[in-house]
Amino acid sequence: MMKHYSKPKKDIWQGRVSNKSLYLHEKVKCTPLEEIPEPPKKSIALLGYACDEGVKRNQGRIGAVNGPEIIKTSFGKLPNHLPSTVQLYDAGSITCKNTAMEAAQNALSKAVASLLESKQFPIVLGGGHDVAYGHYHGIKNYLDSKKEGQTIGIINFDAHFDLRKNVDNNNSGTPFYQIAMESQKEDSNFNYLCLGIRKDANDRSLFQTAKDLNVNFILSDTFQIQFLDEINTWINAFIKTVDNVYVTIDLDGFSSAYAPGVSAPSPMGFTPQIVLECLKTIIGSGKLISMDLAEMNPKYDIDGQTAKLAASLMHFVIHTLYKA
Repeated sequence: MMKHYSKPKKDIWQGRVSNKSLYLHEKVKCTPLEEIPEPPKKSIALLGYACDEGVKRNQGRIGAVNGPEIIKTSFGKLPNHLPSTVQLYDAGSITCKNTAMEAAQNALSKAVASLLESKQFPIVLGGGHDVAYGHYHGIKNYLDSKKEGQTIGIINFDAHFDLRKNVDNNNSGTPFYQIAMESQKEDSNFNYLCLGIRKDANDRSLFQTAKDLNVNFILSDTFQIQFLDEINTWINAFIKTVDNVYVTIDLDGFSSAYAPGVSAPSPMGFTPQIVLECLKTIIGSGKLISMDLAEMNPKYDIDGQTAKLAASLMHFVIHTLYKA
């Protein structure tokens, strides 16, 4: 893993100085992955996935490799309302050497399992959505090591299914198909819920694949705040079928009015408000084990809007988790 790992950089954590930990950059501790202690209470570990090889293979616009550091920089400037007992770590980043995406995913899997073993709540920052394959396996390997047979439900906020068949190669559009195929081989359920799917972003074959794999999804025209009660009913029904929930947020699922700095922008995406309400429901279940944010592309961001959106989503999640 160390070949595909870089230690946290203290110089990206800057902002207003209060000397009272009023801001998150004052709260965060830059701690290499192997040195993060097991806390007396739960704490949060941020881990980058600096890789856009999957986006390149998927014919997207590259630049997401720089996403993790930009998100961390924006996050550090936000106010800190966490209790003093809750620790916040920057655990560095998994990196992709040359084109070795699969090796980076494997390193990510080991890193996530290690963080969970240390009783951290991991937030992984991408990078392409191929982050999901490595992240999922980190959770799975951790749970399997406990030999409890616990199930994982994946909730993906996204315009795309990311169920492309990996016939030619693995990429940012194939992670959930890869997971589904492996689940079939293991004779286990593939528990996958997609929120915000757009008909103009997925071809007929992808909808057929979703049907064949019994994927649960809500289309973008229904994924609206006025349908929140119905959406929450579907989310809660899905969560009841699993032991743990892994949330992955593809930033290109948001309208480009909110997220211009992504790999595949569109004005037809969803709003932050509906995502925040759904996250509140998911966190309220007590089953959220880990989350990530994918497809942040600073090269195309405008006024740091997308980075700020990602940072605010993280801020909401951690302060809701710890009721601050």
